[in-house]
Amino acid sequence: MAMFNPPHPGEFIQEVYLAPNEMSCRELSTKLGVAPSTLNRILKGSSGISPEMALRLSKALGRTPESWLVMQDCYDLWQAKRTVDLHNVTRVQYKAA
Repeated sequence: MAMFNPPHPGEFIQEVYLAPNEMSCRELSTKLGVAPSTLNRILKGSSGISPEMALRLSKALGRTPESWLVMQDCYDLWQAKRTVDLHNVTRVQYKAA
């Protein structure tokens, strides 16, 4: 079942991990081994989760790398469904075997 308006992974990180644990972006970025600006772009939603970042988040926060990538894919697909115009796309007709 598709989620209605899924959160960006950065929003999820902020609400589930940073805010409740009173952890700063700088503190988590140090644990992830990335620049604070890199994590900040994710937290603001201007960058997505890459496979490399999914591995880092998995080790630091405890979810699977696949779950981080699925979360990003769900967010990206939701955004695309809202903006991509498919009116000129037609179905391919396959020949019977």
